[in-house]
This record gives sequence, C-alpha cells and structure tokens, in this order.
Amino acid sequence: MRTALVTGSAGFIGYHVSARLLRDGFRVIGLDALTDYYDVRLKERRHAMLRQSKEFSAEEQRLETPGFLKDLFERERPEVVVHLAAQAGVRHSIEAPRFYVEANLVGVFELLEAARAFPPAHMLLASTSSVYGANEEMPYREVHKADLPMSFYAATKKANEAMAHSYAHLFDLPTTMFRFFTVYGPWGRPDMALFKFTRAILAGEPIEIYNHGDMKRDFTYIDDLVESVRRLIDLPPTSSGGAAISEGDSLSPVAPYRIVNIGNSAPVKLLDFVEAIENATGREAVKHFVDMQPGDVPATWADASLLAALTGQWPTTPVATGVARFVEWYRDYYRV
Repeated sequence: MRTALVTGSAGFIGYHVSARLLRDGFRVIGLDALTDYYDVRLKERRHAMLRQSKEFSAEEQRLETPGFLKDLFERERPEVVVHLAAQAGVRHSIEAPRFYVEANLVGVFELLEAARAFPPAHMLLASTSSVYGANEEMPYREVHKADLPMSFYAATKKANEAMAHSYAHLFDLPTTMFRFFTVYGPWGRPDMALFKFTRAILAGEPIEIYNHGDMKRDFTYIDDLVESVRRLIDLPPTSSGGAAISEGDSLSPVAPYRIVNIGNSAPVKLLDFVEAIENATGREAVKHFVDMQPGDVPATWADASLLAALTGQWPTTPVATGVARFVEWYRDYYRV
C-alpha cells in the first residue's frame, strides 16, 4: 500500500483527490489548517467523510509551522506528495497579502525542506492558470512566458514554481507542477463564481457580472481534474540527461521537473456560464454589470496537449453537465 500526503485535504480539490486515492488503495495522510477563509463547517464535513475510511488520517496544522512537516515526513515517509494547500483567491490577495506570503511562500519552503530531508518518489504541487497573467497568446501553453502576474496570488504561485524547480535540480526531487484552470463542481469553494451565483440566484438576489460580461474562462470539472492528477501521480518526470526535449514539453533541461496545464481547452463566455446556472436552477438571474476587478484577466484558455500526450486523457465534461451536478449537490446540501 502506497502512502500519499495530501495537503489541503479539507479543501475542495484536496477532498476530491484524497477520496480518489483512498478508492485506489492508497493510505492517505490529509493535512489541513482548517482556516476560516470560508465556512469552516464545509471543510470539517469534507474531512469527516474522508475519515470514514480507515486508511485516512488527518493532521490539522499550518504548513508554515517550523519543523512540523519535517517531523511528519520522517514519521510517515510518504511516497507521493500532492500539495494543494494554499491561501487562495485573486481578490483577497490584494486585501491581505501577508496571508499569501505565510501560506504560499513560507509553507512551500517548509514542504520542500521536508522533502529534501525525506525524499518522496514524486512531488506534485498545485499552481494556477493565473500565472500566465498579462500573456495574451492563447491558448496558454506551459512553455509560454509567465512573467507578468496580475495579482499577488499569481505572483506567489509563480514563485512556488521557481522554488520547486530549484529543489528538483539541487536535490533530484521528481516534481510536477499543475496549472489548474477554474475548477468547479460539487463541494466547491464558496468564494468561487459558481457557488456565489447559485446561492444568489436561488435566493432571488442580484449577481455581479464583471467586465460587463466580456469574460471567458476555461472551466474544468472536478472529476476530470482528479483523473488527470491521478494519472500524473504515476508519471514522475526524469531528468533529460542532456537529450533533446520534445517540442511543447515543459520538462526542465536541468531537473526532473515539469509543468502541466489541467484545463478543459474550451473557454466559455461568462454569460453562457450564467445561463447554464439559470437552466440548472430553473430561475433567471438578476444581473448587475460591473467593471473588471483589479488582478483579474478577461480570458483563460488552456492548451492541454501536453497532458493528453503524457496521460492519454484530458478534461472533457461540458459546462452544462458540470454545472447541473453542482446545483444538484448545492440544493441537497443546503436544503433549498
């Protein structure tokens, strides 16, 4: 039985990844600080469901606590580490940047130091499509420049990529970075658009449509993303050894390190997304059109060809299908 450490296991993506690994026969150590960035009861409920498996154990501690992760690695010796814990949110990073320094920078440093001391077979760390920032060349490819972040959140995630690459090079740590594209689905985050729009529409309250509706997002359904992560777990990158790297492959020439987009490769207009929620709820949204928010970008669009080449799979769930599944979960969970 392989042991996996999943950080952020009480979070939206971390919960789903942990549940999948448990179904696949892993022993899973979940780590989550249960911070109050959003409703802690939702996080506690996710952890409670994971605890139904005897192969799941939870640690509730902050990543940046000195020495904690090193002690955990020494005790549990995880073969796989899936790092999903972070201070999330583009807009919140403008208001509270210090949280992002502590969780996303110091926390990742502590994780890398623990992995340096007790190396796993594969480190997999979450980044974000937000790192592409002001890059207007679409669809985004992993080999494109990502040097102009538009938010401090994106800047911390780009720093995580650089930090992980340096450790992969210096200490021969096989590392895969994921760049996630607008993940959604059941048990989603309350600060995300789908959750907020669904709540407001069912309550008969107005929703804010940013940039007056002139926005597109590459929405990625959670089950598709989990499938991609699961397949990549078994594909740790190896150093090229000086050999030529295939065109479009983000494999580092000097480290066992690769960046992989996980996105649907099909950007959807924001108003079409809202229409899918209206169809799923059976109610029309009261729309309030507003300007673009600081730190936001008008569009995202993943090129997932590297993911497909590596795993033979890529996200395909249509937005209408994924939104309907979320609304069904939301109605059941909140009894509305």
